Amino acid sequence: MRFEEDAFGKVELPEGALYGIQTLRSVENMSFSGRKLNAYPEYISSLADVKKAAARANERAGILPRSVSQAIEQACEEVEQGCHNEHFIVDPYHGGGCIGSNMNMNEVVANLANELLGGEWGEYNPVHPNDHVNASQSTSDACHTALRISIVRVSAALEAELELLANALESKSRAFAGVRTITRTCLQDGMQDSLGTLFAGYEHGIRRRLRGLSQATLALTAVNLGGTVIGSGVGAAPAYREQIIGALNEVTGLSLIHRENLYDASMNMDDVAAVSSELQLLSGLLIKLAKDFRLLSSGPEAGFGELKLPAVQAGSSFFPGKINPVVPETLIQCCFQVIGLDRSVQASLEHGELNLNVWEGLAGFNVLDSLNMLRRAVSLFTDKCVKGTEANEERCEKLSRCFIPVVVELKEKYGYSQVSRWLKNESKDEIRKRYESEAD
Repeated sequence: MRFEEDAFGKVELPEGALYGIQTLRSVENMSFSGRKLNAYPEYISSLADVKKAAARANERAGILPRSVSQAIEQACEEVEQGCHNEHFIVDPYHGGGCIGSNMNMNEVVANLANELLGGEWGEYNPVHPNDHVNASQSTSDACHTALRISIVRVSAALEAELELLANALESKSRAFAGVRTITRTCLQDGMQDSLGTLFAGYEHGIRRRLRGLSQATLALTAVNLGGTVIGSGVGAAPAYREQIIGALNEVTGLSLIHRENLYDASMNMDDVAAVSSELQLLSGLLIKLAKDFRLLSSGPEAGFGELKLPAVQAGSSFFPGKINPVVPETLIQCCFQVIGLDRSVQASLEHGELNLNVWEGLAGFNVLDSLNMLRRAVSLFTDKCVKGTEANEERCEKLSRCFIPVVVELKEKYGYSQVSRWLKNESKDEIRKRYESEAD
């Protein structure tokens, strides 16, 4: 073991722990979820990028000596690569406005940098967690920025999966263009149409939600790094503030800018909430799509039976040979979870107070959870369901010849009132014979 001490006393730390006393206190005082920060490697990488950029900007501003900034940058590079994720142990949902996450990163980077400089671990070494790794920053602007970078990066992966889903639906729309079937309104028979038009509607809905998500995510490229605690920039030298966004773009490869008003950025996290809202809207649309697949494939004898979904596993421990639509059901449950997480994100927006929204970390991690769950569930749905879905053409053709399409065609020729009189006075068989004689 090794010992570190602060104003609240002395603590024991495992000899090999890269984290320090502030991390341990966060773990002891603010853990409840059973999760650790290392469940979010994208966030750890993004926060390391922020620290790396800050070290570079601080060197250019004359605040840190080159040896210290280079050691910090090298340490951050190791963290970015996931080499030390096991040392990020704070509960991601802790109180204090992300202080635990920030100090966990500061201490890990400081100890790695000291090792590179030939020193020992602990806060009384050439590289200090606060004085050097956290120089010119606060938790508020460092973690605010890292959350947005990580959401932008993870969202790109979901957007790619949604594009693949839209392409698969478009392909099925073309394949099913010649398959005639019945449409339904209020779950009752409607007019005859192509099965392909239904899939075209699915495709366009997904592409619209994809555009909405992309636009909302783009707004997160405006960050507040350099604004420190409340947006005033106190604690960050003007020279650093001039350098930081350029350094951050060098490190991340993104095109980040400053928020128009950094006070607003500290107070309001509606940009994160907007991404969550888009995910909630997307989830609602995906639920509808997956439910339609369940309905249209129901049966095989006593249901709709218009679609044949790929059989991926046995569906029942009781009924031999029963196949259930498990992949669409998995997507539906994923979307239920996302909708629940969105409520928590919106609560985080609503309950911000005065100059700083301390609930932003919870919101950001919930958005990351939603993005990652949807990415995996959409990928499964595309690959294991949509791509292998077939039309039951015999069933579709039979349904397309049911009674209501006959009534619709007669109505188009003779008008609503005339057909209503026939329906009142004639049997279905008589009306169908009338239709067939007209067709001849």
